Amino acid sequence: MFNNTHFPRAKKFWYMGKLYEWNHPNVHVMSHALHYGTSVFEGIRAYSTNRGPAVFRLPEHVDRFFHSASTLYMEVPYSKEEITEAIKLVIRENKLESAYIRPLLFYSFGNLGLVPKFSPVELTIGVWDWGAYLGEKTEKGARVYITPWKRVHHSQLKMTAKLGGVYVQSAICGIEARSQGYDEAVFLNLEGNIAEGPGENIFIIKEGVLITNDKTESVLEGITRESVLEMAKDLSLETHVGPITKEDFFQADEIFFSGTAVEIAPIILVADGSNPQEDKKEYTIGSGKAGDITKKLAKAFNDAVRGNIKEYEKWLSYVYD
Repeated sequence: MFNNTHFPRAKKFWYMGKLYEWNHPNVHVMSHALHYGTSVFEGIRAYSTNRGPAVFRLPEHVDRFFHSASTLYMEVPYSKEEITEAIKLVIRENKLESAYIRPLLFYSFGNLGLVPKFSPVELTIGVWDWGAYLGEKTEKGARVYITPWKRVHHSQLKMTAKLGGVYVQSAICGIEARSQGYDEAVFLNLEGNIAEGPGENIFIIKEGVLITNDKTESVLEGITRESVLEMAKDLSLETHVGPITKEDFFQADEIFFSGTAVEIAPIILVADGSNPQEDKKEYTIGSGKAGDITKKLAKAFNDAVRGNIKEYEKWLSYVYD
C-alpha cells in the first residue's frame, strides 16, 4: 500500500511501542490531526561516525518535542528516556548509518470536534536515508523568493513550538516559490523584517559579522542555529542577534540557511516578491557564489556532526552505545 520511493532505505517504523513494516497502515482516516493539524514533530539527523551512527543534539530535540507537546496541551504517553531509546532502536532496526528522524505526536481517532477531548495522543517515529534538503544547492547556493505572505507572528502562536498545523503556511509558500522558478521561500514578519524560510533559520554576513534574528522576529530559534552561533564564536567570528531588514538582506555579503533538514546552505540570489502590486526584483548576493565564511562554517558543522571535532562530541548521542 505504501512504498518507500521517497523514503530511501526505510524498512520499519515505530508506532506506540511496536515496530511495523513500512507499508503497514495504522492511522484511522478520521484521526483528529489529519483534519486539523493537531500534531507536533521534530526533525532530527543521525550522522555516520567512526563509532557508528550518532544522533545530533538528541536531548535538545527531545526537550523541544515535549515543549511543543505542552503547547498543544498534550499528555505525552512516553517519557523522554523512552522516546530517546525508541529513536535509537528504530535506527538500528533499519540498519542505517546516517538518517533523517521524524518523531510525531498527534491527536488520533476519537472525536472530530475542534477540541480533541476524546482523541488520545499517539506517537510514531520514522527514519530514512535523506540527503540535504536543497540537494546540490547546498553547495552551489540557492535562489530564494520573498513571499507576499507574512510569517505567523509570535503574538499569535508560540513560535518556539513545532506545531504541525503551522507548517501548512510553509508548504503553501514553498510550493509558491518553486512555481516562480526559485529554490525556496523566505518570509517577512508583520513588522516587515526578514523572518525565516519555511523550515530554516537565516544568517547574513556583513563586513565579517555574522547576524541572525531571534524569536521576537517570529522565528523558531533552531537547534542548528544555536550550534552555528556557538561554532562561530569558537572560530573567533563576531556574532550579533537582532532584526534583519530587507535592505540588510539585499546588501549582505553572504547569506545562508540553517536547519536540520537543510543543514547549512548558501543563498546566492534573492527575488523580492513581497509586494504583489509591484514587479519582483532580483538581487545577487555578494559574488553570486557561496562565500568564504559560509563555507568555513559549513565545514566546521559537517566535521562536528561526524565526530571529527572533539570539543563538539558533546552534541552526539551514539546509537550503539
